[in-house]
Amino acid sequence: MRLPIPISICFLLLLTGLGAWAQEKGKEKEVNEPRKTIDVPPATLGTAVDPKTYKIGPEDVVAVRVWREPDLSGPLLVRPDGKITLPLIGEMQAEGLTPDELGKAITEALKDKLTRPEVFILVQQVNSKKYYISGEVNRTGSFPLITPVTVFEALSIAGGLREYANKKNIVVVRGNERLKFNYKEVVDGKNLKQNIMLQNGDHIIVQ
Repeated sequence: MRLPIPISICFLLLLTGLGAWAQEKGKEKEVNEPRKTIDVPPATLGTAVDPKTYKIGPEDVVAVRVWREPDLSGPLLVRPDGKITLPLIGEMQAEGLTPDELGKAITEALKDKLTRPEVFILVQQVNSKKYYISGEVNRTGSFPLITPVTVFEALSIAGGLREYANKKNIVVVRGNERLKFNYKEVVDGKNLKQNIMLQNGDHIIVQ
């Protein structure tokens, strides 16, 4: 003869079953629904320039990020006159400022329009500063001058010298100057002062 199951035990079994069912449903929801991400400013995107020292110039592309204000954020091209145009603010001078300085200037301009604005600036493309290499190298053309670069480093960036390049008679044209560079001497550790830092507009000619 079967004994009747106490009501309390039935209730306990029912709760256990409901708990297991809810747990399974929770797992299904976690799998099916994408996880929410926290909106954080991009810290590693863009060109690798020093935000404290790099001076923004015409034709550079800067990414303006205003915290929690997507309508005020986005990439901007610095015009030939050195200015950018921003919503709510209008024209602002960008040329000659570092990314940090530009971010502070935009923050100040937004203070009377937004509550505690936070602005982040990234240089996405460096177009205002470049040097050129032509002749007997593996890759000729223009190269962005993002960080300080020596003649020797620039030749390496260009893929090195070709087989029949004249290693002793490389010329750096800087305005009206023609600066000599002996690749072989620098490799041998001699006359290292000729391995100068390049400036905007320098043209390296390898014969």
